[in-house]
Amino acid sequence: MDKQQLQNWIEEYLKGTEYELVTLAVSAENDILVEVDRLTGVDVDFCAELNRYLVEKLDAVEPDYSLEVGSVSLTDPFKTKMQFEKNLGHDVEALVDGKKYRGQLVSVDEETFSVEVEEKVAVEGKKRKELRIVTYTWRYDEPKYVKYDLKF
Repeated sequence: MDKQQLQNWIEEYLKGTEYELVTLAVSAENDILVEVDRLTGVDVDFCAELNRYLVEKLDAVEPDYSLEVGSVSLTDPFKTKMQFEKNLGHDVEALVDGKKYRGQLVSVDEETFSVEVEEKVAVEGKKRKELRIVTYTWRYDEPKYVKYDLKF
């Protein structure tokens, strides 16, 4: 399976839409996973149309494959800047240098994003630490992952 050709077909189909390719995985057994996303959420009908389009293309070149087209899971780590933008204002969990940070995603720009975290910090002149809001800013490549924080 030519992954680059597959990516070209997907990008051709997504051109002019608000959708973005987030994941394209092809296994050695030709199991194909395509995940898309957009700021306003993913429409099931759009995924079905993309699936039909890809089946038509794939059937012409590859007789043996399986194809799954869908949206990213709510619990999957963010992979694109658009996913950070989509979750602006929501609670997220970030794993950076082995430490988990849970807080609100408060800003996103071209290079970095920021999360406000409530944590106990030392305050000058006081013996006890106090709860304060601390803002952490990271480049997109710094965290091991950042994902939506599901609170149950």
